[in-house]
Amino acid sequence: MSSCRYLALVTSVFLSSLLPVNCPAADFEREQRIASQIIDSIMDGDPIELSADGHDFLAIHMQSDAAQVKGAALILHGRGLHPDWESVVQPLRTALPEHGWHTLSIQLPVLHKQATYFDYVPYFPEASHRIEAALHYLKEQGITTVVLIAHSCGAHMAMHRIRNAGDTGLAAYVGIGMGATDLGQKMQHPFPLEGMSIPVLDIFAEKDFPAVLRMAPERLSKITAAGHPQSTQRVIAGAEHYYNDDSEPLVQAIIEWLNALKL
Repeated sequence: MSSCRYLALVTSVFLSSLLPVNCPAADFEREQRIASQIIDSIMDGDPIELSADGHDFLAIHMQSDAAQVKGAALILHGRGLHPDWESVVQPLRTALPEHGWHTLSIQLPVLHKQATYFDYVPYFPEASHRIEAALHYLKEQGITTVVLIAHSCGAHMAMHRIRNAGDTGLAAYVGIGMGATDLGQKMQHPFPLEGMSIPVLDIFAEKDFPAVLRMAPERLSKITAAGHPQSTQRVIAGAEHYYNDDSEPLVQAIIEWLNALKL
């Protein structure tokens, strides 16, 4: 048995004990279709299998060749997407290694294409278990400094993990387009930003979704209350929520912030 498969089995057994009774399962058939469609087109990084709650899921691990490796960035995609999504995710996971960061981009639970924010809320615990599996994998690789970077619905899932397990195991957090929901659907749980002990970058687009823009002052107030001197909020001028064909300013802003942290 390969080391990755052994690690997946151990992680699966551990996380299964944490799974709530009657926790729903994601659309694994759709995940498999997504994986089969993208895996042959992955040009940078290595596709691997991790496991949580008794199911394998795709992850892409890209190592840095920099003379000084700073740690790893764990990257979470948005609703219904995948770990090599051409906007936001792929630009981040391929650019960060040039600046001393290994990257691990993971497949989060997906539902049918018409699923809304409310539909995804019951799946947040499942996403948390995948985040834990990814953190465990990175630890097994000898990586102890991990930055969590999450976009859109991935940010909701990241915040669920932090709300329930704290920010242990993380060196910093980057939330992209935080607070995105559907029209008429309010967030079910507030973001626990005020209780975080690590530096936080709240970054969003000038033309982001209304909910993201409306909640920006509240998020900034919570980040300020947490008191970390390197936490901040940034706006990417001219961009929209998905950064279609416009990810470069976002990636550059995140790299500049991470460099300033000197982790």
